[in-house]
Amino acid sequence: MPVYVQHEALGKINDVFDAHAIWQAPGLALFARRPLLRDLLERSPREQRGRAATRCFSHITLVLPQEEVDDDRHLTRGARVRDLAESLSALHRKDFGDLLQGDDVRYHVVGADRLEPGEVEVKFGHAVYLPAPGEAVQYTVSVSRDSAVWKTVCPIYPNQRLTLIGHDAHEATYTAPGWPFGAEGAVLLINDGPDSPLEVQVRPKDAFDCGYDAAAGYWTIKSRRGAVDATGAALRLLLRVTPNATTRAPAPVKPASARPAVWKPRAVPDPELTAVPAARAPAPPTVDATYAPVSRQRVTLAALALPRLSRYRETGAQALEINLNRAFVPSAQPSDTVIGFAVDDKDQLQAITQAGRERIAVPAAFSPVDGTRVELAACAPALADRYCALLVLPQPPALPVAPGARFTFGRGAPMLAALRVLDSPAFLKHAAGTPPSSADRLGLSRDAFSFEAGPDGWRIARLSPTQALYHLDDKLAFVAAIDTATPEQPYRLPAGHHLVAGHYVLRFDA
Repeated sequence: MPVYVQHEALGKINDVFDAHAIWQAPGLALFARRPLLRDLLERSPREQRGRAATRCFSHITLVLPQEEVDDDRHLTRGARVRDLAESLSALHRKDFGDLLQGDDVRYHVVGADRLEPGEVEVKFGHAVYLPAPGEAVQYTVSVSRDSAVWKTVCPIYPNQRLTLIGHDAHEATYTAPGWPFGAEGAVLLINDGPDSPLEVQVRPKDAFDCGYDAAAGYWTIKSRRGAVDATGAALRLLLRVTPNATTRAPAPVKPASARPAVWKPRAVPDPELTAVPAARAPAPPTVDATYAPVSRQRVTLAALALPRLSRYRETGAQALEINLNRAFVPSAQPSDTVIGFAVDDKDQLQAITQAGRERIAVPAAFSPVDGTRVELAACAPALADRYCALLVLPQPPALPVAPGARFTFGRGAPMLAALRVLDSPAFLKHAAGTPPSSADRLGLSRDAFSFEAGPDGWRIARLSPTQALYHLDDKLAFVAAIDTATPEQPYRLPAGHHLVAGHYVLRFDA
């Protein structure tokens, strides 16, 4: 793999703001005890023909001891740092003017706590770029382990062609927060300008599998060695590139490392078409048995309706937190959480993972583990005064329902109690001095509604005059508010449609 970032330590220098002491040792370089900046640039040209250099690097980051940089900022308002960058730029143009080919010479001086007094480091290379004054950002790169909490890695500028993202700042342009692969590999971003799509590759090319999810809008990077984390989940890193709103950017393309499927599996001949008759397995014996029909009627907890807690301030409720475990059902144990969602008394939504909390807006989708997608759907206007969002469960629990009987659903009803997954004080955070209570007390009556399977669907009757009921279709789209249904004149709910009561979005299947 080529060296994209050259990171070198110059060693002890008496005055770290002395440009000549950093640039070149006095006397002949042949007898210098250590290479300085000029020698390093000369030995590592940007382009060469044969052994002759034809172009040199012109963007250099200089790393000084943090204490020296702080002292300069305090005492001279950064004058020595600015003089150092200008003096090195002048020496650079003087000695390498014929190798610049019109490139701007740019120096940037930063501080680092790891350096001792007198130590200086330099950083340059194909993947080191310093923006021009006033240059606008073209992309912002961020990474995540769970698709919920995203951490910014770096900006990318229109003229910044190569960016290497990895685990170590010595070998990469930028480090990725939470890089899970140890010292293995890096991700290379190739930007050929505003008129070309950004290309994502991995280095070395066989280190990772990299695929782009167009629906989610990010790349998924996995180790090809099958490494897993402490919970047994495959190690992965999600990488998202967000275009600047003022910069025209084309849609991203598949990474160049993805190989086209050229070879096709060989077709297996049909035994019926072969010249030699194939041996047939004997047919299973016929059993004379009678089977009783099994009821397929069931009620499924398809989603959870996240309430607007601002409606319940008088109860002392400050936040509702719903943690989903590895089975993607709500769990009162935070240690089992794969991803969670919270709504506070200001009706603000947050996603919760091991990486922290992130403010979110709806609609949104998350992929905390491979193969599972958790969605937050926006509420219809008719529900928006009561609910912030609908949390669609990817593995919804269900219970069978015996036909020919009428049942009651509510806080005090045993029927479907297993689907009332938030019936616990563990999900609701209260203000100090407020006694804990079940989250079901927010919006769900003791006897909310009754239901009964009928030949043309389900018959729904509202049992409490204060209970809000909403009919959603099979796609969770709003149909109607159920206000006047009674046991004598029930509301007909088609099979496969949903009913919202309290926090629960129940699907009634025939």
